[in-house]
This record gives sequence, structure tokens and C-alpha cells, in this order.
Amino acid sequence: MSSDSDQLSFSDLGLNDHILAAVNALGYQTPTPIQANTIPYVLQGRDVLGQAQTGTGKTAAFALPLLNNMDLDSKEKLPQVLVLTPTRELAIQVSESFEGFAKNIAKINVVSIYGGQEYGRQIQALRRGVQVVVGTAGRIMDHMRKGTLKLDALKAIVLDEADEMLRMGFIDDVKWVLSHTSESCQRLLFSATMPRDVVNIVNDYLREPCKVQIKTKTATAATIHQRYLVVKGLSKTEALDRILEVEDSDGVMVFVKTKAATIEVADGLKAKGHKAAAINGDMQQNQREYIIEQLKSGKIDILVATDVVARGLDVERISHVVNYDLPQDNEAYVHRIGRTGRAGRSGDAISLIYTRDLRQIRILERVIRHTMEEMQLPSAAEITQKRVQRFKHEVAERIRHQDLTKFKALMQDFQTEYGDEVEDILGALAMMAQGEKSLFVKEIKITEPRAQRRARTSGKESGRQGQSPRRRGHSGAQMPMTTYRVEVGKSDGIETRNLVGAIANEINLDSRQIGQIKLFDKFSTVDLPQDISKEAIAHLKKVWVGGKKLMIKEDKR
Repeated sequence: MSSDSDQLSFSDLGLNDHILAAVNALGYQTPTPIQANTIPYVLQGRDVLGQAQTGTGKTAAFALPLLNNMDLDSKEKLPQVLVLTPTRELAIQVSESFEGFAKNIAKINVVSIYGGQEYGRQIQALRRGVQVVVGTAGRIMDHMRKGTLKLDALKAIVLDEADEMLRMGFIDDVKWVLSHTSESCQRLLFSATMPRDVVNIVNDYLREPCKVQIKTKTATAATIHQRYLVVKGLSKTEALDRILEVEDSDGVMVFVKTKAATIEVADGLKAKGHKAAAINGDMQQNQREYIIEQLKSGKIDILVATDVVARGLDVERISHVVNYDLPQDNEAYVHRIGRTGRAGRSGDAISLIYTRDLRQIRILERVIRHTMEEMQLPSAAEITQKRVQRFKHEVAERIRHQDLTKFKALMQDFQTEYGDEVEDILGALAMMAQGEKSLFVKEIKITEPRAQRRARTSGKESGRQGQSPRRRGHSGAQMPMTTYRVEVGKSDGIETRNLVGAIANEINLDSRQIGQIKLFDKFSTVDLPQDISKEAIAHLKKVWVGGKKLMIKEDKR
């Protein structure tokens, strides 16, 4: 099939309305080459051999069509899809993707199974009934041997990152699992490289597979300074505000996933005093052209956009590109940061990530053959220094270029009348001139959980590693806790794991620090550490779970 997906939309690929609604809600606007070429084959029930780098969007390439083909009327609550991954981190990531894509399909349950997690919880989840199982080969084998995982109703099996499973010594386990699936089972194999043992699996277990090979363009300009910031304890908008305070920037492009996010982020930046504007596909062409002209002329400095709307946009003054949300594939990352550092000029690319995104950063580094620099959140002292420098510069410019005769006379009259020292008068004027934004910034105390600090310093993602779907009264409850109320409950179709995932992921709180969670019909309560920041709670108020905002507040009952 052609690898040119630029003219295609997801609706062109034959996916049903439930899947398309989920795709749109997640901000996926056009399919990547691996998705455009793979999805039609999978929908037809064909075996597929996909050769593509991690980070090309291949999870959606198999998850979307497999969910689309699922038998929702089956009375058997046995797995219909099994995905084998080399690591538990990837198992968690893939299962979360399936859950996101299936959120409009009530009858689909997803479970991730991997070593290091208690068997009891996994067995309970399997007994309740699941349609999609994602896990590592060794633990999958254990459950099959125990009889707690039955593959009698399996319709499709996916081998994700097969070459990595080979490298880690799991290839025999993979073969064992494959040998215990029926001949009619659809088989999909994805691998970045094709070593001999992987080719042997293809020859032995795949039936006339459709071959999809994607070559990614991953060159990035040497003039672009690429960095990332692990955001913790505050929102990404607050982190970006601090970065913009200290960076010597000109025009800035901020990339987000969805149309709604363009407005939300732009409004957040404007509220903090930045000259920002949103641009998205819901705007008329003349509106978009007007905003771009404002950016070119310097009337606005920050443009918040989605990938699709930014295509073909060339503004010479772009000094910084910010990945507010990481893109779904490596190629999109290269296209994004290519907006700066053009024609030999220097440029900066900054990615705002959570701890769980570190794995994607490591993958990106391997693909683009470039090591990104981890940056730290600018301190209050650094921000104060920059504000004072700008203030001094502005005063100096007024002295050099403005006629101050009347104002000097006014100040002489003031001194004669009140008798104050010149230094006191200047200090009062400086305080008045700073306006609502103080020149002197107070430091925000941000507490980083120990597990996240270990993950960051080791360069490995911890994220939700080892987290069970339901976590009540874990060891985190032994710390001083505060009980909060959230405005979602059982009637909204949520489970404990939904709250754990949302809270842990949104504010980068280690899941083990989340205490007891109680679900009621219209609301729920959750115990969180007493020292959690006000900024984190403010961010959680706006987080959506079960189709509603959490609106978290301290439980005063």
C-alpha cells in the first residue's frame, strides 16, 4: 500500500463510529503512515508484518481495527485480543491506549498482566471477564499454565516490538504462547528490525502476511537545542509560564493534541500576561491568516496550534518550539521542531513531559540520534533576575529616548513638598511601575515523590509501574493524609483505577502515595498527602474523569 497518508482521514479507513469518536476525542486528526497502511489489512482479518520504529503510531495501527472487529455480542467473557510486549512499561502503555480507544464501547474490558504484580489481582480481573489482555510473555505463560487465562475465544494476537523481545531473551516464551493459539487466530507482528529469529517466527506462524514497511524521516537540524522538562507538582501551563519568563525568546509555537487544548492553553498563557493566541481547524481561513500575520508582525508572541493546522506554516521569527503534548509519532516531532532553527539560524525545542513519558523521550533520542538535555524548572531567583533586568532595560530606554522634562519637574516639586529622599521616591515609583506582576518572585515548594526522583535520575520511566487497577489503603496511607471529595462517582461509570490513573498521571504523584478511595453514587473521596501543593489541587479541579470535571476540594464532613 502507499505510504502517503497526508490525504487520508481516519474516517476513510473503514472504522466504525464508536472508534472514530474516541479517535477524535483523543486528538488524532490524520493517520500516520503505519496506521493508514495497516488498519485496512487488520479490518479484513489478514495477518500483518509491520516493520516500523517505535513512536510511529503503531499501537493505534493495531488497537483501532482490532477493537472495531470485536464481537460485542459474545456471551463468553474470554479474551478476544492478546498483545505480547517486551516490558511491563510498554504493557501498561498499550493497555491504556486500548482503554482510551474503547471508552465509547461499554462492553470492553482491558487488563495488563506482567511480572512484579500480584497474581491475586490479575486472577480476579481475568475472572471478572476481559476482552483485551496485554502483557509480558512470561506472566502470560504462567496464567495459561495455571488455567487462569484461557485463549479458547482468541481472535487475534499481536507481537509488539518482536526484536526487543528477542534481545531480552523472551523469544522462546513467545513461540510457546503462539503454539497454544488456534490456526484461525489472526496474527500481527511489529518489529523495528528483522533479525533471523524474528523472520523465523514470521515464516512459522504468520499466514501470507501483508507487509507494511515504514521508513521514517528523523533528521533534526544541528542548530536546534533540544531539551525536555519533567513537570511535577504544578500544571504544564504554570511550568511553561516560568520557562518563558527566563528564556530569551522571540516568536514561540506551542503544540498541543486537540483543538480544545489550543484555546485552553492560549487562555492560560494570556491570563499570565503573555501575548498568546490559539489557531485550530474550527477557525475560518481568514481568522487563521489574521492570527499568523499578528505573529509575524510581533503583535502576538505565542501561537498555540495543533499539528494539522500548523502544516506549511513558515514564520521566520520562531525562536522556540514547545511540545506541550508530545506528538503521537517521531516524524511529527521532527516536523514540529523544524519550525525553528531554519536556514542555519539557532533555535530551541522544549518538550514538557510527565515521568511516564521518559520512555518516549529515550526512544526519540535513539531514532533522531541526538541526546536531549534535561532542563530544570526555573527558580524564583532566576525569574526575579530576568524581571529586574527587563525593568532596568526599560527604564534605561525611557531615559535615552523619551522627553522627561515635565516628569522631572513633577518629582522636584514632590521632593520639595514632602521632603523625601530621592532613593525613597525612586523606590515607590518602581513599586508602582511593576503593576500586578511583582518583580520579586516567591519560590514555590514542589515535592517530588521518591519513586519519581529515582526514575528521573536513572533515565527510566516509572510512571504507573507496578500499579494495580484498584489501589485502596496502600502504604501511602501511612503518611499524613487529607481527605478530598471529587464530583464523580459510580453513576458516572468510573472505577477506583480511573481515579488513581487520573490523579497519578496528571500531577505526577506516585500511585503509592494515593491512600484510600471510596466510591459513592454521585461523588467519591480520596486520601492524598497533606503536603500536596495548592497548584496541584487547582490543576486537578479541571481534570476530566468519566465525562465530568473532578472539581476536587477538601472533604469537610
